[in-house]
Amino acid sequence: MCSTCKAAYTIHAAQHHFGWDNAISPVKTVSPGTVIEFECLDSSAGQLTPESTAHDVASMDFGKVNPVTGPVYVDGAEPGDALVVKIHEFAPSGFGWTANIPGFGLLADQFEEPALHVWSYDKDKLGTAAFAPFGKVPLKPFAGTIGVAPAEAGRHSVVPPRRVGGNMDIRDIAAGTTLFLPVEVAGALFSIGDTHAAQGDGEVCGTAIESPLNAVIGLDLLKAADLKMPRFETPGPVTRHLDGMGYEVTTGIGSDLFEGARAAVSNMIDLLCARHGYTAVDAYMLCSVCGDLRISEIVDMPNWVVSFYFPKIVLQ
Repeated sequence: MCSTCKAAYTIHAAQHHFGWDNAISPVKTVSPGTVIEFECLDSSAGQLTPESTAHDVASMDFGKVNPVTGPVYVDGAEPGDALVVKIHEFAPSGFGWTANIPGFGLLADQFEEPALHVWSYDKDKLGTAAFAPFGKVPLKPFAGTIGVAPAEAGRHSVVPPRRVGGNMDIRDIAAGTTLFLPVEVAGALFSIGDTHAAQGDGEVCGTAIESPLNAVIGLDLLKAADLKMPRFETPGPVTRHLDGMGYEVTTGIGSDLFEGARAAVSNMIDLLCARHGYTAVDAYMLCSVCGDLRISEIVDMPNWVVSFYFPKIVLQ
């Protein structure tokens, strides 16, 4: 693991929970400044394996998805503080999966049947993963779900992101990044999971390269931060792994940003199918793991421009 950030504790994968709830007892209490290794399950909680097929996607128990490891109580954390989360390192597993899950995803109405691609990659070199025979996706591990407990009592779904973080699926909360999370309850109650080997901005089909990983995380406090929403700082450029050969870009233009995003992705799927012989669902899943949705223009009313960037390096 990280040679310069030795973890004081390991929180094992068995110490996970489903849903946010400030009544869940912490699995560990730590002092600010502590570095911890978290063992994280994939978002299926192990229901999908290297031997799985699309049939297994359709039969998953969705009451047991998106497990998060934790929670960890940070001494001295109080409502109004910010939890400072330093992402030191991820240790990948070498296995991952991407699925089209019926009823889920940006284009769920267009892709109603389950589909699954199982990935294998070199966990030590961490270069690319093959979407055989179509291309190779550069990897950038991160945690899709990372957050603290909300103040509101009761159990809350992990799926939607919240003011306190959660399932934000931000690719750039990767190694070297520092994340700041608003604290709403004593101890913050930090948890992490839904780890990915790679993802595009938008995660358009609803899944990335879902992959169990270990994460080395430092937890600290910024007192009385009065933080309204999560924010983060990156250690440098964020798309070096994708930029090398430029991009194919499609757009969606209209008065609705959501519909513009749908159009931009649909147009890219059509382009990939026409140029490279993909099936539509394969193109959709590949867009999800490496393509980026961007708001290119939001001031020239009444129409806005959403663009979808697909990295050419994947196709080499």
